[in-house]
Amino acid sequence: QVQLVESGGGLAQPGGSLRLSCAASGFAFSVWAMGWARQAPGKGLEWVSGIYSDGSDTFYSDSVKDRFTISRDNAKNTLYLQMNNLKPEDTAMYYCLKGTLSSEYGVPLGAAERGQGTQVTVSL
Repeated sequence: QVQLVESGGGLAQPGGSLRLSCAASGFAFSVWAMGWARQAPGKGLEWVSGIYSDGSDTFYSDSVKDRFTISRDNAKNTLYLQMNNLKPEDTAMYYCLKGTLSSEYGVPLGAAERGQGTQVTVSL
């Protein structure tokens, strides 16, 4: 049974940083592309970032490029999202996705298995 458990969210000030983690189990993590998506209140699910199974390439939405960094540790079955220079518009529930590389490649955003999410709030 696939389990994805996100953690690391919280309250941050504008310009601050947070590091999200996603602990994966129940599947062969190292052979799957992984991604992050977010959902702000009243809005749809938005793809944020993706990474190849071996970590050799990464992808970002324009809204987070140059501020967020996705990475993975296949030995620990863990996916990460380092978020720097946070903005109020980054406030959302963040989800770890199995198989979604981007909004166009991999498992479609709405169909991907995901965890329960971790809340990120950026505010003074």
